[in-house]
Amino acid sequence: MTSLVTRFHLLLFGVTLAIAGVTILHVPFDYAYPAHWKGSTADWLWPRNAALATPPALQVILLFAFFTLGRCLTRNHLAKTRHILEPALTLLLAVAAGCELGLLMSGIGSDFDMFRITALGLAAAMLVLAAVLYDAERHSYAGLRMPWPIRSDRAWRLVHRISGIAAAGAALIMSWLAWTDPGPGILVLGMGATLTGLPLLAALVTLVATRLTSTDDAAN
Repeated sequence: MTSLVTRFHLLLFGVTLAIAGVTILHVPFDYAYPAHWKGSTADWLWPRNAALATPPALQVILLFAFFTLGRCLTRNHLAKTRHILEPALTLLLAVAAGCELGLLMSGIGSDFDMFRITALGLAAAMLVLAAVLYDAERHSYAGLRMPWPIRSDRAWRLVHRISGIAAAGAALIMSWLAWTDPGPGILVLGMGATLTGLPLLAALVTLVATRLTSTDDAAN
């Protein structure tokens, strides 16, 4: 099996499309979603169609990206990283599906705030990830996977502890945003920043730590 996209991932995409269809049937065409609140007034609005199209469009991009990645990896590298990449794709698709459900609930006037629930769920996942990364032991199938290797044990510990602390910080920020409820727009931006910022930070820290330790080893 050379694809990272499973039937469960396609199911999540189908569920998101189904939610969008139900929303179109029950929410008027000219409805605008309040994305941010200033006092008791919404000062940021999302047009219905643009808002509903965003989560499925992001899912299509993610499915294509992970499918392409699975095809590009060697069989051995894919076997070592599948247990990390498949859950990562599941989390990304689930967050998008949760946001789509939030649009449905908001559009029909429900008090069930899926945006805040999704943000809290993501915060919980980040806390678990933080604990796993911080204490990750070095071996062939665990830890962060980057295009460049983490050659020394000291670099491995540094990278994983910084990444774990960053994940814990992101979890606390997401929890605070969900608690204070600044509006769906800020929550979505926060979730997007968390899901894109942590991998980028981990990649940067890995690259810097690897180069620093390589320089120290060469000097010694």
